[in-house]
Amino acid sequence: MTTETLKTRFAPSPTGYLHLGNVRTALFNALLARRWGGQFLLRIEDTDRERSRPEYVAALLEDLHWLGLDWQEGPEVGGARGPYAQSERAAIYADYYQRLETTGQAYPCFCTPAELALSRKAQLSAGRPPRYAGTCARLSEAERCARLERGLQPTLRFRVPAGRTVEFTDRVRGLQRFASDDIGDFVIRRADGTPQFFFANAVDDALMGITHVLRGEDHLANTPRQLLLLEALELPAPEYGHLALIIGADGGPLSKREGDLSLRELRAAGYLPEALLNYLARLGHVYDRDEWLEPAELAAGFALEHLGRASARYDAAQLLHWQSEAVRRMDPDRLWLWMGTTVPQYVAPDSRDDFIATVRPNIRFPADAAFWAERLFNADLTLSAESRAVIVAAGSAFFTHALAAYAQHGAAYPRLVEDLKRRTGLKGKHLFMPLRAALTGETHGPELARVLDLMAPERVRRRLQACIQVS
Repeated sequence: MTTETLKTRFAPSPTGYLHLGNVRTALFNALLARRWGGQFLLRIEDTDRERSRPEYVAALLEDLHWLGLDWQEGPEVGGARGPYAQSERAAIYADYYQRLETTGQAYPCFCTPAELALSRKAQLSAGRPPRYAGTCARLSEAERCARLERGLQPTLRFRVPAGRTVEFTDRVRGLQRFASDDIGDFVIRRADGTPQFFFANAVDDALMGITHVLRGEDHLANTPRQLLLLEALELPAPEYGHLALIIGADGGPLSKREGDLSLRELRAAGYLPEALLNYLARLGHVYDRDEWLEPAELAAGFALEHLGRASARYDAAQLLHWQSEAVRRMDPDRLWLWMGTTVPQYVAPDSRDDFIATVRPNIRFPADAAFWAERLFNADLTLSAESRAVIVAAGSAFFTHALAAYAQHGAAYPRLVEDLKRRTGLKGKHLFMPLRAALTGETHGPELARVLDLMAPERVRRRLQACIQVS
């Protein structure tokens, strides 16, 4: 691989918020560029006038920065090959349309959507693959002029050469072959004058010096069309690699209910960028080390040879695993900010570090931190149903002994436990679970030794005393 000129890109359409599928595409392209010391370019493909929104552009720029997927060329950064929004490149496309028309490789098509739908239906009924029948390809110049004079607005179709085999080596899937006779002449400019995806995407990749394109396998059928276009325009083609799509746990397409969440929703839930990067980098790609990797390590270990052809299965449990790892490694100052505004309402500044050390192993999201802040510091403790049952089963004598042991040993946890064991004759969960339930209202949670250190003595005594009344 030529490292001096390697250049990848991410080219989203701003018709919605980024979701896991297109975030993974952006990540893989960014990692490939970083791995070989190349460049990562961002281009906004906003030719869909009805659905493209400026707020989606702003959101995707912010989300990519949040993930740490900064680009070296594109919006906000600039570069010598802009503009980097397709809506601003109409004059560039017009020049290439003219070149194709001048050489007879493109022609206006006046077929209506209804006529095209009828033709498609007839071909399917006859057992033939649907493709454009070439109706307008056979129009004379006089017939074309007559239609234009009637005010008809044509599309522009690329004339696919007959009898060709289009071959290319996919960097993920190996050698690919397509018969041009199966493709049919395709639209490169819509009737409203905007470019079709096949055309603008291919032309921009060539003009912007893109050398490698990693994209979803749903674009595989687009590639022979784009290679024919670039050949006709005498423009260089990038190397393509088509990524296996992400599927849900049931083997079907990823659904909104599972992992097809927008990055905005994941951020709002408290997912950390490092967690998403470690998870997505392994979704359809294999690393030699199945352990936490920093961004530079993710790039260093990324290889096209490690991309799989089988569908990548979304696993919510794996994402939660990497989220736990990210929380475990986060700097305390950043962790405190991430916890949100609820936690400081309960936790005093001088207790911040002790609180973080206490609850860090038991939290994955800010809501978890808020839960434990309320449990440990709120004056009134609400018992869970399970905790209440445990407290009742332990009986009032247990908590009378616990109060006495605490009075003698305070937060010296090992001595307190040994004393309570001696007084009650209990051990294991029969000793620890009632004590935890009394102090936190839960039967599982942070280490009891840390909880005792963190809680004020008066609160410990009050909660143990309350359990005598409950039981």
